[in-house]
Amino acid sequence: MVSRSEQNPNHRPAQQGRVVQPAVRHSQSQQRPPRTAGEQFSEAVKRRAEELVAQIHPDWELPHVHIVLAKALAEAEAGQRILPAQENILRAFRVPPSEVRVLIVGQDPYPTPGHAVGLSFSAELPQGVPYPKSLVNIFTEYEQDLGLSRPQSADLSPWLDQGVMLLNRVLTVRAGQAGSHRNGGWEQITEAAVRQISENPQFAAILWGRPAQQLAPIIGKERCVMSPHPSPLSAYRGFFGSKPFSRVNQILVDRGADPVDWDLSR
Repeated sequence: MVSRSEQNPNHRPAQQGRVVQPAVRHSQSQQRPPRTAGEQFSEAVKRRAEELVAQIHPDWELPHVHIVLAKALAEAEAGQRILPAQENILRAFRVPPSEVRVLIVGQDPYPTPGHAVGLSFSAELPQGVPYPKSLVNIFTEYEQDLGLSRPQSADLSPWLDQGVMLLNRVLTVRAGQAGSHRNGGWEQITEAAVRQISENPQFAAILWGRPAQQLAPIIGKERCVMSPHPSPLSAYRGFFGSKPFSRVNQILVDRGADPVDWDLSR
């Protein structure tokens, strides 16, 4: 499912005298670009990286995103199965940063083929296919926190239309190998994105797990709801009962913003 927010990622309200540039801007970060052995990518990988980066909304400033993306694409070219599907790797960045009101940060994509869709914790599964266990736990907390019925779909993309961004710290993974692309450059990209959206004073974040919580100093802890990751390995250590949805709404209201309508039954 594609949310309304994703249907036209390059659309921006017209502004008098302003020319919209169709390319992603690169920040003036002093960080060096992530390195590979010689940074030798095939022409096919370079072209594909350019095609995928062109799908990002032009307001994002993501330093060296082409290089980090090309590293993952080069692995795929060499025969490694990389998740999510290539067209979804940068999916979270199809909406403009100015529209992000709440950020939900996870770790890396689901490593099970068929689960990862480029939005943290979301999945698009055929009827009868079991949900990822982390998502099952999220829905349990969703019910208890909000008093809403359990969603009938694993697809969280309707939240995008409420201004919710679903972002992993690391945007790719080798199939069956959780964490296999950590420390490969994605953290630098997602940190740059978080710095950008944190400029909005009416913004709040839900940070699940330690990799996500490393972003709290950038955002400001007073704007963050933090708890252990919803994984079965950690959900009982403080995720259950943390009331992330109602708490982040209270942060928004305290800052003069409208709360998020979390109801996925519509």
